[in-house]
Amino acid sequence: MGVPKRKVSHARQGDRRSHLALRPPRLVECSHCHAPRLPHHACPTCGYYRGRPAVEIRVRQKPEQPSA
Repeated sequence: MGVPKRKVSHARQGDRRSHLALRPPRLVECSHCHAPRLPHHACPTCGYYRGRPAVEIRVRQKPEQPSA
């Protein structure tokens, strides 16, 4: 098995892991409803993609509370 000959310094370890940092998601504005959405995805608010309806959005209704 391969065994390291020397200890890897913190700087080299950090250089190796430099691309693992978390980044905030890039958002673009929906051309139909102007809500933020991910690029190349249908809008989760209105369901439009590239100016055309792509996904049907269903609105959840709250369950009715029994009256006391």
